[in-house]
Amino acid sequence: MDDGSSEAAPFVLVTGGAGYVGSHACAALKAAGFTPVTYDNLSRGFRELVRFGPLEVGDIGDPARLAEVFAKYKPVAVMHFAAFAYVGESVTEPALYYQNNFAGALTLLDAMRKAGLDKFIFSSTCAIYGTPERQPISEDLPQAPINSYGRSKQMVEFLLRDYSAAYGLRSVALRYFNACGAHPSGEIGEMHDPEPHLIPRVLMAANGEIEAIDVFGTDYPTPDGTAVRDYIHVCDLADAHVGALRYLLGGGQTVSLNLGTGRGHSVQEVIDSVARVTNRRPVVRYGDRRAGDPPALVADARAAKAVLGFEPKWTEIDRIVGSAWAWHTRASRLA
Repeated sequence: MDDGSSEAAPFVLVTGGAGYVGSHACAALKAAGFTPVTYDNLSRGFRELVRFGPLEVGDIGDPARLAEVFAKYKPVAVMHFAAFAYVGESVTEPALYYQNNFAGALTLLDAMRKAGLDKFIFSSTCAIYGTPERQPISEDLPQAPINSYGRSKQMVEFLLRDYSAAYGLRSVALRYFNACGAHPSGEIGEMHDPEPHLIPRVLMAANGEIEAIDVFGTDYPTPDGTAVRDYIHVCDLADAHVGALRYLLGGGQTVSLNLGTGRGHSVQEVIDSVARVTNRRPVVRYGDRRAGDPPALVADARAAKAVLGFEPKWTEIDRIVGSAWAWHTRASRLA
């Protein structure tokens, strides 16, 4: 692990850097010649994922701690991943989501202003579109989030536009589609408790860690009847964040961009891929649709390519699943 002592590498503060996407962004920053400083309260992050720079334990809702860390490192920018992201939890506990995701971001932005920091990369989500009227989803589609998670992220995007106009704080909001996979080194990967995401849950079923994988809906208007999603590898997401940082360092202005592959895979295709990669056929339980689940969510990511030069490298579903499986089996051995 790097102790972050190099004076030559500019510091970037990474809130939530002990989490899934944040830790991969730290790896990409390190590879690109920056020193990531992870700022995390470790309530949902994991100390063992902090491998590429120093860790500062703190909460985004603590302005005094933020000011202390800003003064210590004088970062050139902030990447913000410290948000809660369980859709179901956001429905039952909306106060938690507005307090952490929105009020926390507001405190962070104001601490940045006081420290004279004006470059911000925001981990946003395709959930701000709700159930979109057409596919693929472009940035000009109406925003109609259907849960507190999506609304809390949308509210931060409103903040960023207003802070840009009023205070000159320049930002890139990156609207993820379905983040997945793991770093090819096998050192970091997806860790959630509980685990809500499809690919790791299918892997858990294939590995006998859970009884079965539940598929919600087989009668969607899709080729095999199961829901279709755009699965983007976490390393491609991380590279896009570095591209966003370079864009802002080069004078780029505030913008919101989709991050996806532009290609959808169905739930059944993911299950079939897991069977091929692991040589194990998971037990599958087919059930009714869940309320609010759109038939398909696929990104139009042409704007990210035009603005950031973003082009996904991980485009084959078996390769994506393979990276997740390599991490999953390693993590299982270490547990």
